[in-house]
Order: sequence, then structure tokens, then C-alpha cells
Amino acid sequence: MAKKGGIRIAIAGIGNCASSLIQGIHYYTPERCRDGVVGLMHREIGGYLPCDISVVAAFDIDARKVGHDLAEAIFARPNCTKVFQPDIPPTGVIVRMGQVLDGISEHMADYAEDRTFVRAGAPELSKAEIVAELRRSGAEILLNYMPVGSEQAARFYAECALEAGCAFINNMPVFIASDPAFAERFRARGLPIVGDDIKSQVGATITHRVLTDLFAKRGVKLLRTYQLNTGGNTDFLNMKNQRRLASKKTSKTEAVQAVAKKRIEDENIHVGPSDYVPWQNDNKVCFIRMEGLLFGDVPMDLELRLSVEDSPNSAGVVIDMIRCCKLALENGIGGILEGPAAYFCKHPPVQYTDDVAYQMTENFIRASSIKLAVR
Repeated sequence: MAKKGGIRIAIAGIGNCASSLIQGIHYYTPERCRDGVVGLMHREIGGYLPCDISVVAAFDIDARKVGHDLAEAIFARPNCTKVFQPDIPPTGVIVRMGQVLDGISEHMADYAEDRTFVRAGAPELSKAEIVAELRRSGAEILLNYMPVGSEQAARFYAECALEAGCAFINNMPVFIASDPAFAERFRARGLPIVGDDIKSQVGATITHRVLTDLFAKRGVKLLRTYQLNTGGNTDFLNMKNQRRLASKKTSKTEAVQAVAKKRIEDENIHVGPSDYVPWQNDNKVCFIRMEGLLFGDVPMDLELRLSVEDSPNSAGVVIDMIRCCKLALENGIGGILEGPAAYFCKHPPVQYTDDVAYQMTENFIRASSIKLAVR
């Protein structure tokens, strides 16, 4: 049963990931959840189902989205993710013009309009106007879906969340939750924060981590490894600009290094986006190779190919992040949600193995739910 009031979220960046998330909110009806749910890590958290989430405010900078109802905007170009829930009724939420800042890379001008951004002609909202919209809408949690490399824009929306009194979920590889100064400010305001850089449900990084952890636990010395990714969505196109890749590469590499038995020399590990292949659209293909030494220093190697639809793969994780933040809000917990950050994100403030992070998250959900139940 839906809880009174549900969970009210705001989204900055109405791209493929936001599209999949919103489709999922409508896809996972109470009937589907009751009849045997597929694709969720948790059917309910703290009594909340995915359909108890509602988007009450949205910001973007693309002319094909700004000024349009959210139900229309999530299917507008350059979005190209799989449509698994086409029937989204009008929401009454009109996408507002955010601030551009560094949200558009200059190299995007070299590509066709249907693959990249078309800047809206509407005037940018000021910080005060965005904060006012967050407050007016009653948003409890702000999700950051800025493009990779948008350092200024990501920090701008984190500041907006702090001023508006919203919890913050940083899905992107700009280090906010893992910045002690930012983390302390959210703690001082009593606002939960989860980040940085979302791990997909079964994506390249989580798969690479599991295999690296397997090598460590089974006594195999990992000598060298790479992870090569290709995709055709705007995220991969944006990452063609190497100058915007620094934080993304750090985030993905450290996620793997954190579970290695011994830190791998820099020249022996490559983890990161590799190329943009337009016809792949939102499909992401990952190639992993790992070379190591078994018993008696006998060499072995492993190669794996993984193909996933990128944005739904992340939406299943965000659904849980949102509900964990809501539990924290209801229990008056501010600052970093350490377990959820480590389990759901590539670059949390503190790295734990996935087994430990999973148990920390389950403990957080259980303890927070019990506190609510006894009130």
C-alpha cells in the first residue's frame, strides 16, 4: 500500500537515465509488485514501492524538453533509451530551464542535432529561482543527472539542494558526497546525501569488481586488467572530449582498485569509456580482460563481453537510492548514508567490498524501518 504523500523528487537533467527512471515509476504498479516483481533489488523499502515516487520538479537546457510536460520530455531527442513503458500520462510538471554552466561540451557542435543538445532559448533560471521552485514543489530529494564532466553544474545543483532543504543523490562522477566539505554541510543541515557516480544494477564496473574480488578471495594474483566500453548515447558522445573524463576515469578505476588484494600498478590497469558508436544508441557493450597467476605461478586469463541497455540498468539502482534517502529523512538522519553510498555508487566516501556494502545497506534499511514502525 502506498504511504500517504509518497516520495517527492526533483530531477536536474532529463536525459536517458531520467527517462528510464520515470518509465520505471509507472511500470512498477502495485499489481506488478504484488504478482512477483522482476528487476528490482527490493520490492519495497520502508513500506515504499517504486510507484510511490513522484517527480514534482524538473530542469533541463534542451529546447526539445524545456517548456514541455515531463511525460513528453522524457521521450524527446537526443534521448534514445529503450521504451518499456510508453504510456505515461501527462504529469502536470513542466520542465524548467536550468543553468547551462559547463553542462554542454564544445565538441557537441560537431554532431547532428538529433544526437546532441539544442540549447533552449528560454532565459536561465537563477539559483534563487531554482531553489524557489524546489521549495514550491515540495521536493524532498534532488537527483543530479548532469553530463559527465559537468563539474560546475553538478556543484551548482548540490548548492541548490542545500539551500532548498533537499536530500541529494549524485548519480554522476563529480565528487560531492566524497568531498568532506560538502558532506559536512549536508550533515549540518540534517540532509541525507548519497554518491558519487552510480553503479549500474549489473554493469561493467560492478561485474569487474566482482571478478576482481573473486581473484583476491581465490588466491589468484591479478597482474593486469582492462575494461573497454562502447555505446551510442549522449553520455558516450559527451565523453569523446577527453578533458571531461578525468573524474569518470578516476571513479571507475578506483571502484576496481578498491577490491583488488593488492593495488595494481597504474600501467597495468585501464578502466574507462573507450568509444562512441552511434548505432548502439543506449546499448552499452563492455569488454573485460584479466590476466593473473594461479597455483605455482601458472598463468591464466579471463575475457568477458557484457551487453546491457545502459539507462534502465542504472534506474533500478536509483529507485533504491531514493527510498533509502526517504527513510533517512523520516528518521532525521543527515549526511552521508555510508552503506547505501558504498553499495550503490562507484566513488563513495569510503570503499567497501560489495558483500560488506550490501550488508551495511540491508542493516540500514532494517534499522530505519524498525525505528519508523515503533513511532
